[in-house]
Amino acid sequence: MILTLARRELHSLFAAPSTWWMLALLQFILSWFWLARVDDYLHVQAQLAQMDSAPGATISIAAPLAGALALLLMMLIPLFTMRLIAEERRNQTWLLLASAPISPAQIVLGKFLGLLALLSLIIAAGGLLMLTLSLGTSADPGLIASNLLGVWLLAASYASLGLYCSAITRQPVVAAFGALAVSFGLWVLEMGNGVLRVLSPNLHFQNLNVGLVSSADLCYFALFIALLLLLAMRHLRREQEGR
Repeated sequence: MILTLARRELHSLFAAPSTWWMLALLQFILSWFWLARVDDYLHVQAQLAQMDSAPGATISIAAPLAGALALLLMMLIPLFTMRLIAEERRNQTWLLLASAPISPAQIVLGKFLGLLALLSLIIAAGGLLMLTLSLGTSADPGLIASNLLGVWLLAASYASLGLYCSAITRQPVVAAFGALAVSFGLWVLEMGNGVLRVLSPNLHFQNLNVGLVSSADLCYFALFIALLLLLAMRHLRREQEGR
C-alpha cells in the first residue's frame, strides 16, 4: 500500500504544471551555475597548474554545484510538500484518503517516498552534470558520490520537515512558509558557534560536501528524518482518533 501511495503521489506531482515550471527553472539555474564555475576554473587553470597542491576540478566545480543545489532545494521543497496533505484538505480530497482503510503511517511514508522519488530524479540530473567533468579531466568519483549522498540526505530532511508542516495545518501557503522558515532557521544555525549549531542539517552536509563521510552525520540525518515522520504520523493518528 505504501508503494501504491508513493506512485500515486509521484504521478500527482508530475501531473501538476507547476512542477514542470519549477523543474525547468531549477535546471536553468543549475546549468547556468555549472557553466559559470567551469568558466571560472578554466580562467585560473594556468595558475593552479603551478601550485603543488592545487584544488582539482571536482572540488572546484562539482562541490560548489552540490552546495547550490542544496540551497535551491531548501527553497523549492516547501512548494512541493505544501500540497501533500494541506492542499488535499483544502481541496476536500483528504477525507476520502483519511477514511480509507489506510493507517497514518502508510499515508505519511507513501507521500514521503513519492516526493523523495521526484527529488532523487532532480539530484540525479545534477549528478549527470558533475559526471561530465570526466569528459575533459580526471574527476574524483568518490567526492562526487559523497556530494550526491549529502544532497539526497539533505533533501530527504527538508521533505520530512515540509511533510510535518503540511500535516499540522489546513492552509498550503502556511505549510510552505512554515517549512521554509524553519529550514532557513536551521540553515542560519550553521553560521553560529553555540551548541545549537550541531542541530543544523547544513553543518552535517558540509562534511559530505568535502568528501568526509561520517557515521555521526549519517545517524543525524536518519534521526532527523525519522523524528519528523513520526511526529507527522502521530499528529494524523490523533486527528483520526479525535474525529
